[in-house]
Amino acid sequence: MAGIQTQTSAPKKRRWPKRVLLTLLLVLVLLVGYGTALYFWADSRLRTTPAFAGYDGRPTGGKGTDWLLVGSDSRADLTPEQRKELHVGNDEGQNTDTIMILHYGDSGPYLISIPRDSYVPIPGHGQGKINSAYALGGAPLLSRTVEQATGLHLDHYAEINFLGLVDVVDSLGGVSICVPDGGLHDEKSGADFDAGCRHMDGVQALQYARARYSDPQGDLGRVKRQRQLVDAIADKALSPAVLVPPWKLIPFLSSSLDALTVDPDTGIGSLAMLGLKASDLAGTSTVPVGSEPYVPGVGDVVEWDAGEAGQLFAALRDDTTIPTFDSN
Repeated sequence: MAGIQTQTSAPKKRRWPKRVLLTLLLVLVLLVGYGTALYFWADSRLRTTPAFAGYDGRPTGGKGTDWLLVGSDSRADLTPEQRKELHVGNDEGQNTDTIMILHYGDSGPYLISIPRDSYVPIPGHGQGKINSAYALGGAPLLSRTVEQATGLHLDHYAEINFLGLVDVVDSLGGVSICVPDGGLHDEKSGADFDAGCRHMDGVQALQYARARYSDPQGDLGRVKRQRQLVDAIADKALSPAVLVPPWKLIPFLSSSLDALTVDPDTGIGSLAMLGLKASDLAGTSTVPVGSEPYVPGVGDVVEWDAGEAGQLFAALRDDTTIPTFDSN
């Protein structure tokens, strides 16, 4: 109609890109807040112990970073029922069932097992099994014994106890372990596993890692199974199914922190790096063994192959690829 003008409304501005951006920023802020709170909560829960002492002739720092990882067999915090369930007996002594070195730098990461029966000089106590150093002088004497025997300067110390390992594995909902041909049946540790891959809870994992009397390789066979368990725990712990949901991550962190004791200079950041490196190993090895004699008053011991062990420790100190030995 003439003289009448139609008004067309201007198109509405589309706001969804702005809303998406705001939503993403909000999520990012929440994640940063959650991560920061979790970091400070975990850091406040860390238990520490003096682990290193200065002494004349201490090895100087090499290239890369070296951790001393220790599994303690202390029964102090276990009830009689727990001792029976875990097959750990009532011995009040405190030795170290597991001794490992984790190295990382430009080379690695590498996980090196030290047989607990290694016959080495223990400062102030003559020659003895390396695992007895802890009972004689705690973490400082053990770390000094390892440093002087290997020529490595250790940067960090982490110790986990019997019951703690059980709780860590259970907090993950168990781990998957493949038992080698022949199975593993050891009355003293409680291990009773046929060959094949299976799901293990905390008690079963401890039984598997501690068994040695029925293993044809004895303590050397046990250190291989301990490394296998470390791999299984690291793989499960760093999976999205554990890292993402708070109801999974927090119980795992809580049980891990309850189980761990570290040196005073180790914080959550260092432990996080340890976990990342342990989950992506470039290689594993055991200190090469030369002989396994019987020493009166000491028992069956493990003597290192001086030449091959020297090559291994030199590679760790220089942060180069570790050599491969037939025994590993």
